[in-house]
Amino acid sequence: MSRTQSTTNRITFVGSGPGDPGLLTVRARDALGCAPLVVTDPDVPEDVLALTADGAEVRPAVGDPAQVAKELVAEASGGRAVVRLVSGDPLTADAVVAEALEVSRAEVPFDVVPGVPTGTAVPAYAGVALGSTHTVVDVRSGVDWAQVTCGPGPLVLHATAAHLADVSSGLAGQGIDGQTPVAVTVEGTRSTQRTILSTVAGLPVDAATYAGSLVLTIGEQVTRRPALSWWESRALYGWRVLVPRTKDQAGAMSDRLRVHGAIPEEVPTIAVEPPRSPAQMERSVKGLVDGRYQWVVFTSTNAVRAVWEKFAEFGLDARAFSGVKIACVGLATAAKVRSFGINPDLVPMETEISEVSSDGLLGIFPPHDDVLDPVDRVLLPRADIATETLAAGLRDRGWEIDDVTAYRTVRAAPPPAPIREAIKTGGFDAVCFTSSSTVRNLVGIAGKPHARTLVACIGPKTAETAREFGLRVDVQPELAQVPALVDALAAHAARLRAEGALPPPRKAKIRRR
Repeated sequence: MSRTQSTTNRITFVGSGPGDPGLLTVRARDALGCAPLVVTDPDVPEDVLALTADGAEVRPAVGDPAQVAKELVAEASGGRAVVRLVSGDPLTADAVVAEALEVSRAEVPFDVVPGVPTGTAVPAYAGVALGSTHTVVDVRSGVDWAQVTCGPGPLVLHATAAHLADVSSGLAGQGIDGQTPVAVTVEGTRSTQRTILSTVAGLPVDAATYAGSLVLTIGEQVTRRPALSWWESRALYGWRVLVPRTKDQAGAMSDRLRVHGAIPEEVPTIAVEPPRSPAQMERSVKGLVDGRYQWVVFTSTNAVRAVWEKFAEFGLDARAFSGVKIACVGLATAAKVRSFGINPDLVPMETEISEVSSDGLLGIFPPHDDVLDPVDRVLLPRADIATETLAAGLRDRGWEIDDVTAYRTVRAAPPPAPIREAIKTGGFDAVCFTSSSTVRNLVGIAGKPHARTLVACIGPKTAETAREFGLRVDVQPELAQVPALVDALAAHAARLRAEGALPPPRKAKIRRR
């Protein structure tokens, strides 16, 4: 076959890096996102495999390098694009190099997408600066200790718990000082990473109780770890934090929690469904086009999405809002409107310092003026369970209101039994509530969080509801926003730790799902 063939039958060797999916290269993400077939190593993290394209076939690499290569060649020759996904960096693994050579001999076109090398990434995440000169060795397949100790700079060894005693004796046999510091890192670059400090003579260490690959960093550079330990020293490092939100709204909070080192677990408490009858929404959209409304008032991101989806059904776009003013009850809703290329006319600034509610919008919404307002009608698309406060307040200001059910909110199904058990028994370190409904629905579908679980509430109304259910509210931010809520939880954890009420974050227990 010629190497000028189309990319539909190419084989792409992709390195997944050391574990953290955030370390994937752009090319690696692109390849995973469009390949119909991914042949993967067993030690590639689930978080990386989750980035494969919808509907893609994911199968394990089975057999020796020649057998794996034969499978890759057969699939590519049949017209499929194939990603061969490997842990770490493809051409630093002897077995993968052998696969690539077999593919090359078959004259099938292939690409290589390097991954971030584990030997440099894990020490960096452990807070050990290797400097410009270092030696990386994999001791799992045998090693010449005399040759290893001749290498320049600090040593980085790939090993397992079973190799620790051999590492200690092998280095000592070459005259390495037994007091030379060693950092042993388990599950490097992942949210469950743990680094244990020891010495050459002190190996094996507690890490021997952990399965899987270890990275040992050996040398005086380890002594600078207290100043450079940025990953495991984060305020919420290793914390298991419950995120009870609708499924499509949990992402921003989870991302923010990961910034602080937490392990978020999303539990949808509300499901959003279309209204039982589409007639109301269809009439409203027609009214927008016909100039029936002076204002559209959005009370949630779900309302914005519902109207936009209805626009799509009718082949409409942002131009349907021409001549109509738009008000949003809060900053998140306003951001959703802006994502469709429209700048809202009215957003209450007080929502930056208080919980999102209709009161802030009513406080600044203009009364109807017979002279200045040629149209006196307001479209209010909202949830089926929304209160009448906003509609009543707008009517008091002289407006006619079309109060339309844009979507329905229903209680989500209960989470799996292990999650329910963890909620009730204190298996979560914290829970973040963003509305009264998340409190009510979580308790309804999963039970009340244990007393040892820290409770963070976005604002006073949510906090009041939490207390009504007998929960102790530990955290409430000054700004009623998701980033502020998560940051306040992190600050609270750091404060408790400084007071000695919590163990250091690097001691956080490793939890496995």
